[in-house]
Amino acid sequence: MSSQEEKGGVHPPAYATATEDAHEGAVRDANFYTRNGLNLESFKVRDYGKGVVELDRSIRPRHLHMIAIGGSIGAGFFVGSGAALSTGGPGFLLIDFLIIGVMIFNVVYALGELAVMYPISGSFYTYATRFIDPSWGFAIGWNYVAQWAVVVPLELTVCAISISYWNAEISPAVWITIFWVFIIGVNIFGTLGYAEEEFWSAIIKLTATVIFLILSFVMVLGGGPEGGRYSEYYGARLWYSPGAFANGFKGFCSVFVTAAFAFSGTELVGLAAAEASNPSKALPGAIKQVFWRITLFYVLGLLFVGLLIPYDDENLLGASSNNVAASPFVLVGKYAGLHGFDHFMNVVILISVISISVSGVYGGSRTLTALAQEGYAPKIFSYIDKSGRPLFSVIFILAFGALAYIDLAATGPVVFGWLLALSGLAALFTWGSICLAHIRFRSAWALQGHTLDEIPFKAVGGVYGSYLGLILIFLVLVAQFYIAVSPIGKRVGDAEGFFNSYLALPVVLVFWLGGFLWKRQSWLRTVDIDVDSGRREHNWDEINAYKAQLAAMPAWKRLYHAVF
Repeated sequence: MSSQEEKGGVHPPAYATATEDAHEGAVRDANFYTRNGLNLESFKVRDYGKGVVELDRSIRPRHLHMIAIGGSIGAGFFVGSGAALSTGGPGFLLIDFLIIGVMIFNVVYALGELAVMYPISGSFYTYATRFIDPSWGFAIGWNYVAQWAVVVPLELTVCAISISYWNAEISPAVWITIFWVFIIGVNIFGTLGYAEEEFWSAIIKLTATVIFLILSFVMVLGGGPEGGRYSEYYGARLWYSPGAFANGFKGFCSVFVTAAFAFSGTELVGLAAAEASNPSKALPGAIKQVFWRITLFYVLGLLFVGLLIPYDDENLLGASSNNVAASPFVLVGKYAGLHGFDHFMNVVILISVISISVSGVYGGSRTLTALAQEGYAPKIFSYIDKSGRPLFSVIFILAFGALAYIDLAATGPVVFGWLLALSGLAALFTWGSICLAHIRFRSAWALQGHTLDEIPFKAVGGVYGSYLGLILIFLVLVAQFYIAVSPIGKRVGDAEGFFNSYLALPVVLVFWLGGFLWKRQSWLRTVDIDVDSGRREHNWDEINAYKAQLAAMPAWKRLYHAVF
């Protein structure tokens, strides 16, 4: 017995067998410069042998953990929460984020179960094609590519706006160019460039959030600097005046959309799993981190925001995800008299926006490559070079960065409004597809004589959690439809306002129709679903030994291992 075992500790099983892990995937080039994309040789096509083109497998467990816990924390949380607070008040802000948090919790666990069983390129797009409907998979895949292709120029524009907080005299075109070149530079290093950038930016974002939580706790208790707003006990006074809720039921419905946008990108951990050295071992631990991000960072952070900033604050008027000055995280430091804290938070917001841009290129390019591998996109996008980059897919998504310059024109804001509308609800269709794919996988799995004991990593809520996630997603779509038809302050809106709020639905339906007319494939019957092809083999001796060790532990230790 090892010293670790004598102390009562256990290590998670390595799920995949050593033999399989040693031979699976493309072999990385022996030359340092080639495998890291630093010479011309690295741009040549990779000889991947038999089967589907292999992406690089250089993502480590530490990368997956940080992508899961901090990867999608960005402008939607730090800045967009100001618009949500202004629209719904602190009460609806907290309630809606909690509801979306429950939804995301179930979505990510469903994705984790599928990704451990089938760690393949394209992830949720491939699952939709395999377990639901090939035409719907086509729609989800292209909708996801379009979502991230649009996000890249949007975030480049926010980068320029963030810099203008310090210097508004320099043309935004200069900063758009600088950050665009930086994002291109990160992508030269391929998967490892994305993983390292996400790792360090996540650490910065999480550290900043923890600092904010500690300072906010002190402010609520009246420990702020003399002369600042929070130099005396503040408590929950803002929940009484001006109040906890704003704009009634419409306020409640409107905050849902902002909350969903703030969680966008959470599903990227499933895409990254396909490029992990051993996803079956690293992914379960990474999935568990989502619980802590939801509870510690989103919920606690927004609770303090609602305690310290009134929803009728004039600085929140016209707040949006690209108006840094309207960030409640910046306003708290400003009102407290903490000199320099607003600049610190602006730096964090800038890093967050760059991180989302890099994630956009990663998510869009990997999904486009998976579409090409399945024959749903031009074959050129299946090209993988010697450093493991899906080269032409990356170039395609990066090219959309040029749209950021449109914002410099007089009609730029109008164009960007429609681009934002295109990406606004796209994530909800992706999340719904993950839940439905999990439900249908479980049905086919049982129908073909398999048991739950054969699934190495199971979603905490099981199939019921996926049903709950699917129902909540449907309710959010209904809430957004209601707001699109009857916006706040109006009895009935106009057609332009409706499509500006609900453009993603007709777009995904057009994609589905295109996929159906092209492939002439529709809803899969449960009996026709293939649950065996491409399924990863697992080291069941190690898995069962791990389960036996857990069963012998005290209840508190079992809970610890379940959560962490």
